Amino acid sequence: MSAGRPPLTVIVPTFNEESTLRDCLDSVRFADEILVVDSYSSDATVAIARELGARVLQHEYVYSAKQKNWSIPQATHEWVLLVDSDERVTPELRDEILALLASGPRHDGYWILRANHFLGRRIRRCGWGTDKVIRLFRRDVARYEDREVHAEIDLPGPLPVLRHPLEHRSFRSFGQYWRKLQIYSEWGAAQLYKDGRKAGALQIFGRPVTRFFKMYVVRLGFLEGLHGLVLSMLGAFTVYLKYARLWEMHVLKGATGITPQVEADGLQAQEQIGRMVDEERRPRHDRAPGHTARPGQPARPR
Repeated sequence: MSAGRPPLTVIVPTFNEESTLRDCLDSVRFADEILVVDSYSSDATVAIARELGARVLQHEYVYSAKQKNWSIPQATHEWVLLVDSDERVTPELRDEILALLASGPRHDGYWILRANHFLGRRIRRCGWGTDKVIRLFRRDVARYEDREVHAEIDLPGPLPVLRHPLEHRSFRSFGQYWRKLQIYSEWGAAQLYKDGRKAGALQIFGRPVTRFFKMYVVRLGFLEGLHGLVLSMLGAFTVYLKYARLWEMHVLKGATGITPQVEADGLQAQEQIGRMVDEERRPRHDRAPGHTARPGQPARPR
């Protein structure tokens, strides 16, 4: 399978992903090894992974970066592609990765764009259209920053961007996503409370309005039609829930009422949701905007 190129390991972190895992693993069958790192799922995730020929390891989840940094050294091969269970590698991206490996990669890692879908539609605005992640990298030199949320691979220097995106289908229905939103707002409010933050009228009203304005107007969400309107309002509502919950915690003097399951799942929800609908985005140590690299070509200097 890897004749003429370095072999590739695909790593897929999972926790109760039975509804998305099969399609994800089908999309990465071209890899020489598929490694599923599971956080002790209680559904059929592990059975599906083994059925499809993946190597399965289980490791307790603390937060995303720590889980991935534990997973990376477990890969058999030097080159690693990391894919979440709600992502799909398209045939075009597959061919680009294989051609890059066959040509002899000149960098230790590569950015990959993400085509983010909301209720069946790819969203190019609302702040979603510029999303990219470092997901193809050398096992022995690439590690995630030690951050609880929104961590990125820490590699020096500008890195090329692959031409074809990952398909990312994190929001498939309100029923599927509502639990994550609840966990996110609960955990986010609890973290703000621990940090000594307070919520008044400015935060409870002003921050959601600001979030809506940024997504719908500044980031041109209105050009997405009703999808953009609903998504922008959802972003505002998520911010509202977080600060309303923080206000309640102070009214009740810290009696947060967060269940153990919410506490356990909070960081995972923050990682999955925050990048999409949170108030802010972490600054990226990016390369020059707009440049994509052909397989085997070095990045342009800044």
